[in-house]
Amino acid sequence: MQRFLKQFLAMTVFTGVATAAIAQSSDLIPLRDFFRNPERAFFRISADGKTLSFMQPWQRRMNIFIQPAGSNAEPVRLTSETDRDIRDYFWKGPNRVVYLKDIGGDENDHVVVVDKRADKATDMTPFPGVKAQIVDALLEFPNRMLVGLNKRNKEIFDVYDLDLATGKLTLVAENPGKITSWGADHAGRIRYAVATDGVNQTYLYRDKPTAPFKPVLTTTFRDNFAPQFFTADNRKLFVASNIGRDKVAIVQVDPATAKEEKLVYARDDVDIDGLAWSRAHKRPTFASYQTWKPERHFVDPDAQRLYSALEAKLPDRQVIVQSTTDDENRMIVAAVNDRTQGTRYLYDRKAAKLTKLGDVTPWLPEATMAAVKPITYTTRDGLVVNGYLTLPNGREPKNLPVVINPHGGPWARDGWGFNPEVQFLANRGYAVLQMNYRGSTGYGRKFWEASFKQWGFKMQDDISDGVAWLVKEGIADPKRVCIYGASYGGYATLAGLVQTPDLYACGVDYVGVSNLFTFLNTIPPYWKPYLDMFHEMVGDPEKDEALLTAGSPALNADKIRSPLLIAQGARDPRVNKDESDQMVAALKARGIDVPYIVKDNEGHGFRNEENQFAFYEAMETFLGKYLGGRKAD
Repeated sequence: MQRFLKQFLAMTVFTGVATAAIAQSSDLIPLRDFFRNPERAFFRISADGKTLSFMQPWQRRMNIFIQPAGSNAEPVRLTSETDRDIRDYFWKGPNRVVYLKDIGGDENDHVVVVDKRADKATDMTPFPGVKAQIVDALLEFPNRMLVGLNKRNKEIFDVYDLDLATGKLTLVAENPGKITSWGADHAGRIRYAVATDGVNQTYLYRDKPTAPFKPVLTTTFRDNFAPQFFTADNRKLFVASNIGRDKVAIVQVDPATAKEEKLVYARDDVDIDGLAWSRAHKRPTFASYQTWKPERHFVDPDAQRLYSALEAKLPDRQVIVQSTTDDENRMIVAAVNDRTQGTRYLYDRKAAKLTKLGDVTPWLPEATMAAVKPITYTTRDGLVVNGYLTLPNGREPKNLPVVINPHGGPWARDGWGFNPEVQFLANRGYAVLQMNYRGSTGYGRKFWEASFKQWGFKMQDDISDGVAWLVKEGIADPKRVCIYGASYGGYATLAGLVQTPDLYACGVDYVGVSNLFTFLNTIPPYWKPYLDMFHEMVGDPEKDEALLTAGSPALNADKIRSPLLIAQGARDPRVNKDESDQMVAALKARGIDVPYIVKDNEGHGFRNEENQFAFYEAMETFLGKYLGGRKAD
């Protein structure tokens, strides 16, 4: 379940910590400064430490460049992507980098490998309409990777061993029809898998790759049993599990029986997100989790010493190690907080030397950004909701125009850190409220299950109760509240305008679901194994027809009275373009102001810089018109 939820969109990634003096600045920052590509970012270090890489724009797209580590030599461009930005990449050994790319946002990713010696990018999975997944990057093996392909059946993925030197794909595990994830040991051998019948999940195991898989543990999808990795001797397995618990814990199990043998780390307040591994020392290092900010519990004293040394050198920052050499003596370190995407450094651990590589967005000075404060409020039925409130600088927090910003997913969560959308809105004079409504992950099983079949109902009440809290506190002007969200947040925008038509002055829906019937009928084929689970969590179109009808904004558009801005990618495989088309047609028929932005070369969210500019410029004008916030000339 955990692996699937990570695929479901949470539109923004957050990292960060700390506080500092905030400038009471009212300067209007150019909109494009919040959303333009960085001049240089995504720094990585090769496995042998000899080559530094990073991404910077080339023909308006983020591409990969390299230079010798510690050198001022002119960088060499490795890639030539002109259609879409490269999202991320990693090193495989000393000479190759790997990244995924799709076409126009269709999410049918291809594995692309670039060998710096050949100066050539090679598509290793050049199969039209086929989606590639990285099952295991096998960082210990420079010439091998395990990839999943739905080449044989669009709904399921077989596992192939990819030879990076020759491009040869060798089938190593054929999917019998229900396996949704695979796992390898430290020797790169597929040893376990997880299968689903839609509502029940089965963990399967084999001692060696020539043996058949045997079912070991079957649970409902409500239980989480997510293998992390094997112990160094490949005999035991670390698992993130909530079996017998409300909160997910890290446990060590016997992989042949799934019997818990040791509790590694658990908390009473939040789930544990995962466990980190040291390739150099071949042991786990820390468990990660989020309270109001990202935190770590160290299980390795050496890792604790490393982070303590970094935090001493970078006070008032959240420190993140983003890339390391094989021996983990040289590494890329990010230092961030809620008001800046921060600075990247090269750290030499033996020399205890920190070398600055660059600031990600130096044109957005930290002192001019707004602080993101954790908050809580209680819903009408007694649940405690955690969230974040960002107030515009230089304004008394009274009677402000407000943007309510529910996250996507919905089975994801907002976290504390830098968010360009939030900072842009705060700079325009809006208070921004983000809330982790029921169903948000990280707060335990009961909190998550409280969202089942509550799309548009109790989940929406949680958002409305956040508005009521702001009004009660005197922060919000009740006549100037807008709701904006993406993916499920877009659905929540539409549902809010339907369910509480007097609450919002306007709404902005970005790639949001509008009709629960058509949404469930148009999910990507590789999500079909989870369809019965969707029916349990969202609703069954036959058994719950009345519920889904009442919860579908497009079928209740006659209740909407507020103006609405909608943005949609034409190639979106998750939320089909028809979801937005239905809503636009229904509102236009009633004379509602509904500006509609469609980008033909985008999918589930706009990635290309020029398309982001168009969307946020339209949002700026729209919010200025209906909330009275500031707008650039």
